Amino acid sequence: MTILAIYIAIFVGAFFVVKAITTRLAARHDYTSLKTVTFGDESAITPDRVASVVSVVAIFLIWGAFTGSVITPIHAPGPFIGDATFTYTAEAVDGQKDDATVSFKVFEFGSVVEKDEVELGDGFAKNDSETVAAWRSKLIRVDKNDELGRKEGAKIVAVDGQPIQPGSEVSVASGKVSMTEKGTLNYKPAQGWQMEPIWLPSPEAVFKRVMRLQKEGYQNSTLMEHLGWSLFRVIAGFVMGALVGIPLGYAMGLSSWFRGWFDPIVEFMRPVPPLALIPLVIIWAGIGEKGKLVLLFLAALWIMTIAARAGVSGVKISKIHAAFSLGASKRQIMWHVIVPNSLPEIFTGARVAMGVCWGTVVAAELVAAEKGAGMMIMVASKFQLTDIVITGIILIGIIGYGIDILMRMAEKWLIPWKGRG
Repeated sequence: MTILAIYIAIFVGAFFVVKAITTRLAARHDYTSLKTVTFGDESAITPDRVASVVSVVAIFLIWGAFTGSVITPIHAPGPFIGDATFTYTAEAVDGQKDDATVSFKVFEFGSVVEKDEVELGDGFAKNDSETVAAWRSKLIRVDKNDELGRKEGAKIVAVDGQPIQPGSEVSVASGKVSMTEKGTLNYKPAQGWQMEPIWLPSPEAVFKRVMRLQKEGYQNSTLMEHLGWSLFRVIAGFVMGALVGIPLGYAMGLSSWFRGWFDPIVEFMRPVPPLALIPLVIIWAGIGEKGKLVLLFLAALWIMTIAARAGVSGVKISKIHAAFSLGASKRQIMWHVIVPNSLPEIFTGARVAMGVCWGTVVAAELVAAEKGAGMMIMVASKFQLTDIVITGIILIGIIGYGIDILMRMAEKWLIPWKGRG
């Protein structure tokens, strides 16, 4: 919630700052500046590239701030690291009380630290020392070296002057101390707001991992091989789905018989997630490459079918009547009216289908894949190699975004009439 609130604050602040700057630099008071957005006019709203840059920078700043990254000037409060102490009060059976101090060395996770030697003290409760890694906790039997411990009926009744009992917790200067049901103290140093590297590594750690994967590879394959196999599977599955789905969609849009015959099948399969089909695909096509391609084919098929059907159904009847009045044949109407006017819907469906295929390839590569970004992510997750998992996610997102940009460019080049009636 804290990260979300910070992101929203950056979004709102950046909006007003950029708006104020652009208003001053490009103030216009002519007729064009008074034009309002026309709903349905796709060219009326275009992406603000400044907002895109600020958005990406904000994400990296927040990521770095909550992981202690060296690339960000401001950091969220980190975990406590250093020397810490707290005092516990032990009470004997006869009501006699004595205090002892527990000294902790809190060190960075992965380091090796020896605990300090401490003087035991004069009372029946003796001083103790221990070590604990940041973001971790440590159980300590403080009565283990006491003259009167639990075996003799003594019990701990307070920590730093605060009453404590089994199952409760108290705050100390450097963290929290809780007591188990058996009366053992558990010390947990303050964690702060930063994420532990095992859950979320810093941006530079992920970048270093990318460099290592590029040189050393992972699971007997280079990074480019993993990404290349995923890209091949996605493109092959998408192309097969498009080759079947587009003609089927055209047939459903042009023929009431085809529409009635295939509509129940398409509408039944459309809401079924591709991941639910994995067991059936394994039974039908096995666990090899054939099964993965079949799953990606099914992921793209229904989307492309519906997109083509919607494109054909959305052609304005006035255009068809105009073509007929000019003496066009049915074949000419098909190639010069229906196909060009349905292409915008088909390209939109293709972009959606490609995104779904990229999301499905991770699951498809779970099935006995030896290479692939999805396989790399899932194997790394089993060993809690979060930097590899994030690397795979980022690279899949970048490649998917790049493909979407290429498809947008192809759309502008192939169908320049989109949005012009």
